Parts: sequence; C-alpha cells; structure tokens
Amino acid sequence: MKTNTQIRKAVTKMQTINDLLEIKKNDSPAEAVIKGRLKITKSDDDKRLAFGWASISVEEDGEQLVDLSGDMIDPEELEQAAYKYVRLYREGGEMHERGDVATLVESIVFTPDKKKALGIPDDALPTGWWIGFYVYDDEVWEKVKSGEYPMFSIEGKAVREEVE
Repeated sequence: MKTNTQIRKAVTKMQTINDLLEIKKNDSPAEAVIKGRLKITKSDDDKRLAFGWASISVEEDGEQLVDLSGDMIDPEELEQAAYKYVRLYREGGEMHERGDVATLVESIVFTPDKKKALGIPDDALPTGWWIGFYVYDDEVWEKVKSGEYPMFSIEGKAVREEVE
C-alpha cells in the first residue's frame, strides 16, 4: 500500500476491534481506507505507537482484495511473509528509503482459523495482517501525528502472476 494524500488524517484515539467490526461489509477498498480500516490508527501520543492493517488478503465477504497497486496476495503467502518479517526484520523504515525509525511491537495475521479460535466470526474481520510499531524517530512520529503518513506501506518482493 502506498501513502495517499487524499486519505483523511489519522485519528488520534486508539481504534478497537469493536470499532473495526462496525465497518460495513459492502465498503469498497477505497471507502474502507477512508473509514479508517487501512490507515494508521494511533494511541496516546506519549506512547508513540501506531497500529493498523499492513495488508489485507481477503475481504470479510470472501472476495480477494486487489490493493492500491493492483496486486493480490493469497492468505497463505501473506501469513508466511508476515512470519518471515517478524523473525528476520522487525525494523520500521521511512518511505522505503531510511531505516531504523521504528520497531515492530505487535503482529497478528487474522486467518479464518485464528478468528474462530478467538471467537470472532469469519465475516467480521478480513483475512489480513494487523501490525503495531513503536516509532522512536521524532521526525517520523510528527509525520504520523500530522497525518502526512496515514497508513503503512509494506515493501516486499514477489513474483507477479497473471490471474483470471
């Protein structure tokens, strides 16, 4: 996902799972971003924590999501990529250029099996990767607070395959 200046500024209160469950199932991906589903949601400014969806693979209605770059990722691939990131990296950067500005503090890939184990109906949340970062770089934190950086941008390598 890429930063989009058209997206409203990040909200200043922590969004809860209950808040996420209230997003309507029929929202388009663009509407979902505007309503806060994919944008960064942050907690108390003193804590310097930013939380949000890193990537969504499958919508609540079972439809595979096409992201802002026109790409899709299978749930199994997303889950493995998330685990590899947590094992090997955990460092947050700025706009894919400058590293060492944040540290991963929370990560869960919501799969149908995990949602079931947590008592969350499968159609209540998407199949996707939820993350949280502690941002220790002052300049980057100011950009998160101001809304200049309204969502996460996940960089990765993949082999593009045409799908029908």
